[in-house]
Amino acid sequence: MRRLLSTIFHLLFFVSMSVFGSPAAAAEHHPFQPGEKMHFVLKYGAISAGAATLEVHEMDEIQGVEAYHFVMTARSNSFIDLFFKVRDRIDSYADAKMNHSLYYKKDQKEGKTRRNIKVDFDWEKNESTYVNFDTEPKVISLLPGTFDPLSVYYYSRLLDFENVGEFEHPVTDGEKNLMGIMRVIGKETIHVPAGTFETLVLEPDLQNVEGVFSKKPRAKIKLWVTNDARRLLVQMKSKAIVGSFVAELIAVEGHLSEKVSSLKNSE
Repeated sequence: MRRLLSTIFHLLFFVSMSVFGSPAAAAEHHPFQPGEKMHFVLKYGAISAGAATLEVHEMDEIQGVEAYHFVMTARSNSFIDLFFKVRDRIDSYADAKMNHSLYYKKDQKEGKTRRNIKVDFDWEKNESTYVNFDTEPKVISLLPGTFDPLSVYYYSRLLDFENVGEFEHPVTDGEKNLMGIMRVIGKETIHVPAGTFETLVLEPDLQNVEGVFSKKPRAKIKLWVTNDARRLLVQMKSKAIVGSFVAELIAVEGHLSEKVSSLKNSE
């Protein structure tokens, strides 16, 4: 039971490790701005397990560089708390031009598991330094343009998915580097609590992924993003060894909320 619940709440955090893009495709205009906040419901089958948010905070400064501050949170609901309480938060900082990550931290509280991960990116040395609580620092080399697991999602929103069917890009969580692939596999009109949306369907390549997804031969993760310049994440589904999971958009607020309309609302 705990393994099932833990996997649900890793879904949003894990899938961001598989969002990739091509630097040549990045646009100058950023469709996200401070104040944007997306709310999701997390489900295991028909069971509501909790909620998650993706948020763009006010601009910050890291190492003297102006930076975007992205935040992802996930928490179990009151019923699930009785079995396996989850309170997770990721803070990610990327330079204002969205060239690469600057700093990444993850506060993980899942049952008895506790992690306090911090990753510093040093672009003069092209390396990152990883620590978890007071563990010995781990230093790895970085490829140019590397993003952390959260900021790479926002970077992907700058890309021309519709005209190029496959992308790849380096991503790191501080412990290892991944060069992964994201494919556009179709278009679909979908219905979620936030409304009805025209979307592009994306599928990351899981060949380099470890954990519950690597143990299922036909394991898949699919993302549905709005088929427009905003590239809002509307829905996410996965199939793994412990079952199927879904995250659905229930609301968007903030800077772009007045521009976010579903097909239902625009009729």
